[in-house]
Amino acid sequence: MKFGVIVFPGSNCDHDVYSVLKDTFKQETVKLWHKNTDLEGCDFIVVPGGFSYGDYLRSGAIARFSPIMNEVIKHAENGGYVLGICNGFQILTEAHLLPGALLRNNNQKFNCKNVFLQATTQNSLLTQNTDPAKAYKIPIAHAEGRYYASDADLNALIANDQILFRYCDENSRVTEDSCPNGSAMNIAGICNKERNVFGMMPHPERAADDILGNIDGRVIFESILQLVGQV
Repeated sequence: MKFGVIVFPGSNCDHDVYSVLKDTFKQETVKLWHKNTDLEGCDFIVVPGGFSYGDYLRSGAIARFSPIMNEVIKHAENGGYVLGICNGFQILTEAHLLPGALLRNNNQKFNCKNVFLQATTQNSLLTQNTDPAKAYKIPIAHAEGRYYASDADLNALIANDQILFRYCDENSRVTEDSCPNGSAMNIAGICNKERNVFGMMPHPERAADDILGNIDGRVIFESILQLVGQV
């Protein structure tokens, strides 16, 4: 499997993801400049975190119109895999590859800290190796991470088992106090109905190397690589 990590002006987590995939997991990985109109044969596209285009207008709203996003949309519509992390999640909602939107945190502050996640389903490429009973400690770093969707979209997410992660406490209890941004239903990550496009606000790439003192994020990458028998 070949991975492509998109780089926008303002991306700052592209090398983190690139390093985890290429150096930690020894996968063929390339960086894709936002003006490219060729995905270079990549099977799995990662839209990383950061502040694409300075987050002007609205987070992800300008990046959605970068030339490469036309190819990402085609890739997704043809069944190709796409993962958006943090700003990448925002971009995927702006591109209508995922339902809903990411709004300003309810405390109106930039939140940068470790949080706990509960994997809500194992029925996805990202979560198939997760333990539903475990609270995974994963960092967040965002000002617009409050997931919002209409009642109809939320009901569809539930009915189709599209909610991947919810914010929880260290004991895996999903409570209002454990949600760092006011997201609807404590949602931290979702997938599309076809289960090939994924978005999450926390940063698993920042919790995937022993040197960082936390490897809770590795399970997400291990789940992805199980697809091709790499773990």
